[in-house]
Amino acid sequence: MTTHRDLMVWQKGIQFVKTVYRVTSVFPREEMFGLTQLIRRAAVSVPSNIAEGAARKGAVEFSKFLYIARASLSEVDTQLVIAKELQYTNESLRPEIDVLFKLINGLIRSLKAEK
Repeated sequence: MTTHRDLMVWQKGIQFVKTVYRVTSVFPREEMFGLTQLIRRAAVSVPSNIAEGAARKGAVEFSKFLYIARASLSEVDTQLVIAKELQYTNESLRPEIDVLFKLINGLIRSLKAEK
């Protein structure tokens, strides 16, 4: 039986979360309950929504959760731009974000084809 753990997009999402935690670990201490927490929560939301969607019944429900995961990824992207503008980091996660966007979009397209 296939589960969310078998999906490459979920696996890449988990790796992305680990990278986000590493990058945000050097943010200023006063941001611990501000930008740091926002970025981390949005990043965790990506694989979490992929997993929840995969556990739902049917392609339509799964797609809804993939759209939420994609929106969370957009949040992380925006928040990381803000962090870079504030000079909290000079690291770019753009390549990882682009890969996740492509994988999520591809899975959405394949689920639409199933309908």
